[in-house]
Amino acid sequence: MLEKECIQARGFRNVADGGQVVGFQVAFRSLYYRGVWLSQLRPATVIVDGEAFSGDQVTWTIGGRTYAQAELAEHGDIHWPLLEPAVLTVRKPGGLAQGFHDVEVQYHYSSSYMPPAMDELMVTFMGGPAKRRLTLV
Repeated sequence: MLEKECIQARGFRNVADGGQVVGFQVAFRSLYYRGVWLSQLRPATVIVDGEAFSGDQVTWTIGGRTYAQAELAEHGDIHWPLLEPAVLTVRKPGGLAQGFHDVEVQYHYSSSYMPPAMDELMVTFMGGPAKRRLTLV
């Protein structure tokens, strides 16, 4: 079940590879009632306790498949539905300490029904930052 908040408390955790903690994950849901095609998404920035992560530090998992941020534009045939949270995995050696963290996800998407000339103007109005204090246990 989805939480009301855009950033979901469930799924906030450190991730390990080969016994080493290599980063953390945060799940969030789209607030756009139609869902979003992956090619409409713009790269996200995840900010935790004032430290920003972006570019190749962040991958998206949607529909059980993981995408680098640079790949999103290539997938105009894959849809991120409204009722499915995306999982952002952030590379950070050692992950995050247990306890409270202020988490912000900044993301934007274009609108499929706006003319291309309006796309860059509209991208700043759609999506946007979401903030929430989460606990890592």
